[in-house]
Parts: sequence; C-alpha cells; structure tokens
Amino acid sequence: MFRPLLIATLMALPAVAGAQTAPAADTGGTGTPPQRVRAVTLGAGQKCPQSSDTEIVICSTLDQPYRIPKQFRDSGPIPAQNQAWGNRVATQDQVGRVAGGLPDTCSPVGTGGQSGCALMTNKQWAAERRAQRDAESTVP
Repeated sequence: MFRPLLIATLMALPAVAGAQTAPAADTGGTGTPPQRVRAVTLGAGQKCPQSSDTEIVICSTLDQPYRIPKQFRDSGPIPAQNQAWGNRVATQDQVGRVAGGLPDTCSPVGTGGQSGCALMTNKQWAAERRAQRDAESTVP
C-alpha cells in the first residue's frame, strides 16, 4: 500500500522541480540580476545618474547622507532598556571609574582631577557647539 504512493511521488518530483527552476521576472526584462551596485554622493545641483540593466545606482546628498529622512531619525538619547548590553556595561564601567577616582574621570577623590576635568570640559564644549549647530540648521 505504501509502495504505489512512493512511486507516484517519485514520478511527480521532476515536474515539481522543473516548475521551480523557471526564470524569475525582473524589472529589466533580461532575466539576469544587476552586476554592480554603485553609491553616489551628490553635491549641490547635481542629478542622480540613471540606473541600467547591469547596474543599480543609489544616490545621497552631502547635506543628508543617510537613507532615512531627517524627520524620522531619532537623535535623542536611547533609553537604557533599548541599549545593547555592551553599551550598558560601558556606562557602568564609566560610573565606576568616576566613583573610584581613576585617571581621566574629573573626580575630587584620587588622582583623576586634573586631566579628567580638562577632558570633560572639552567634551562639554564640543557637545554644546554640536547642539548649537544642529539648532541653527533646523531653523528655516
């Protein structure tokens, strides 16, 4: 009883396999995938070059080099529950360094006061400049 079912299945396999190997339709109509993907960064007033059957062209501009539009990008801090474990460990390590007064931590305890405070001041200044530049670029 099992043998006729097995024979019928084996006889149907070539037909199923032949149906799966049919060429897929693509937008170029040639049946072959593009051979090359090219990323182009455009300056002011430049146009994106046309794609061809053998090449896909992805264009970005200098003012917006990302593929996600600016209004959809989240530039705020990432909540702790959404961060990777590596970032969480790095944060805990930095907190521990400051609490222990290790070098480059700007702690009043231990040897880290001088170099760490200058480094922290420079980072704070750079963050303020970056925030000011971002605020100026978003104002129409």
